[in-house]
Amino acid sequence: MLQYIFLQSPAPQGGLLTMLFPFLILVVFYFFLIRPQMKRQKDQQKFVESLKEGMEVVTNSGIIGRITKIDGNIVRLMVDEKTFIRVVKQSITGEYKP
Repeated sequence: MLQYIFLQSPAPQGGLLTMLFPFLILVVFYFFLIRPQMKRQKDQQKFVESLKEGMEVVTNSGIIGRITKIDGNIVRLMVDEKTFIRVVKQSITGEYKP
Protein backbone atom coordinates (compact mmCIF):
# COMPACT_ATOMS: atom_id res chain seq x y z
CA MET A 1 0.00 0.00 0.00
CA LEU A 2 2.84 2.38 0.81
CA GLN A 3 4.37 1.85 -2.63
CA TYR A 4 1.06 2.64 -4.24
CA ILE A 5 0.93 6.08 -2.54
CA PHE A 6 4.40 7.02 -3.80
CA LEU A 7 3.63 5.93 -7.33
CA GLN A 8 0.49 8.06 -7.49
CA SER A 9 1.91 11.26 -5.98
CA PRO A 10 1.88 14.12 -8.48
CA ALA A 11 5.13 15.28 -10.03
CA PRO A 12 6.45 18.53 -8.54
CA GLN A 13 5.79 21.63 -10.60
CA GLY A 14 9.04 23.59 -11.09
CA GLY A 15 7.75 26.21 -13.44
CA LEU A 16 9.82 29.05 -14.76
CA LEU A 17 12.66 28.73 -12.25
CA THR A 18 13.43 25.19 -13.35
CA MET A 19 13.63 26.28 -16.97
CA LEU A 20 15.84 29.30 -16.22
CA PHE A 21 18.28 27.53 -13.91
CA PRO A 22 20.59 26.14 -16.67
CA PHE A 23 20.62 29.53 -18.39
CA LEU A 24 21.55 31.29 -15.14
CA ILE A 25 24.41 28.84 -14.59
CA LEU A 26 25.77 29.61 -18.08
CA VAL A 27 25.59 33.35 -17.40
CA VAL A 28 27.48 32.96 -14.12
CA PHE A 29 30.16 30.83 -15.82
CA TYR A 30 30.55 33.42 -18.57
CA PHE A 31 30.96 36.42 -16.28
CA PHE A 32 33.16 34.75 -13.65
CA LEU A 33 35.29 32.34 -15.69
CA ILE A 34 35.22 32.82 -19.46
CA ARG A 35 35.18 36.62 -19.75
CA PRO A 36 38.10 37.31 -17.33
CA GLN A 37 40.20 34.64 -19.06
CA MET A 38 39.56 36.23 -22.47
CA LYS A 39 40.55 39.64 -21.06
CA ARG A 40 43.84 38.23 -19.69
CA GLN A 41 44.62 36.65 -23.06
CA LYS A 42 44.01 39.94 -24.88
CA ASP A 43 46.20 41.85 -22.40
CA GLN A 44 49.00 39.27 -22.79
CA GLN A 45 48.78 39.48 -26.59
CA LYS A 46 49.01 43.30 -26.47
CA PHE A 47 52.04 43.05 -24.19
CA VAL A 48 53.79 40.56 -26.49
CA GLU A 49 53.16 42.84 -29.48
CA SER A 50 54.61 45.83 -27.59
CA LEU A 51 57.95 44.17 -26.78
CA LYS A 52 61.00 46.18 -27.83
CA GLU A 53 64.74 45.97 -27.43
CA GLY A 54 66.11 47.11 -24.09
CA MET A 55 63.13 45.97 -22.02
CA GLU A 56 63.85 43.85 -18.96
CA VAL A 57 61.36 40.97 -18.93
CA VAL A 58 60.44 37.75 -17.11
CA THR A 59 59.65 34.47 -18.86
CA ASN A 60 57.14 31.77 -17.82
CA SER A 61 59.94 29.82 -16.17
CA GLY A 62 61.12 32.82 -14.15
CA ILE A 63 64.18 33.77 -16.19
CA ILE A 64 64.92 37.48 -16.06
CA GLY A 65 66.71 39.08 -18.97
CA ARG A 66 67.06 42.13 -21.17
CA ILE A 67 65.83 41.95 -24.75
CA THR A 68 68.71 42.46 -27.16
CA LYS A 69 67.14 41.32 -30.42
CA ILE A 70 63.67 40.50 -31.75
CA ASP A 71 63.59 38.32 -34.85
CA GLY A 72 59.98 37.54 -35.75
CA ASN A 73 58.66 35.17 -33.10
CA ILE A 74 62.08 34.63 -31.43
CA VAL A 75 63.48 36.97 -28.78
CA ARG A 76 67.11 36.98 -27.67
CA LEU A 77 67.57 37.72 -23.98
CA MET A 78 70.79 38.71 -22.26
CA VAL A 79 70.64 36.98 -18.87
CA ASP A 80 74.22 37.82 -17.81
CA GLU A 81 77.21 39.49 -19.36
CA LYS A 82 77.93 37.66 -22.63
CA THR A 83 75.24 35.06 -21.86
CA PHE A 84 72.30 35.02 -24.25
CA ILE A 85 69.30 32.74 -24.63
CA ARG A 86 66.62 32.58 -27.29
CA VAL A 87 62.96 32.26 -26.28
CA VAL A 88 59.63 32.37 -28.03
CA LYS A 89 57.74 35.67 -27.64
CA GLN A 90 54.70 33.98 -26.07
CA SER A 91 56.86 32.66 -23.20
CA ILE A 92 57.47 36.20 -21.95
CA THR A 93 54.92 36.95 -19.24
CA GLY A 94 55.72 40.46 -18.13
CA GLU A 95 58.11 43.31 -17.65
CA TYR A 96 60.53 42.93 -14.75
CA LYS A 97 60.33 45.73 -12.22
CA PRO A 98 62.72 45.23 -9.30
